[in-house]
Amino acid sequence: MTIMVAIRRDAHVTPPAVTRALRVLGTHVADWRKLQRLTAAQVAERADISRDTLRAIEQGKGTASTENLLRVLRVLGVLDSTVAGADPYLTDTGRLRADEILPKRVRG
Repeated sequence: MTIMVAIRRDAHVTPPAVTRALRVLGTHVADWRKLQRLTAAQVAERADISRDTLRAIEQGKGTASTENLLRVLRVLGVLDSTVAGADPYLTDTGRLRADEILPKRVRG
């Protein structure tokens, strides 16, 4: 007997690097919370999110919205440094191309 399994082409598959990054970021969030001696309930309340949402962030599930993640980072006091970490002009490539005018849109 042969079993055929159809795989949908539009099925959502999270790349392994993204899965790892979610897990590591979640661990960092949980560590920041614990280092500040804050309970999950305190952080969730201050961020105006549910404890389940905070748990999903800390477990790296990737189901929380970007806004909810940023709310938690604000409560933990690491929002500004996290956003600064994504600044392209703080990278070698960004500094090398700093005098270039950025296009309004990039077309493929």
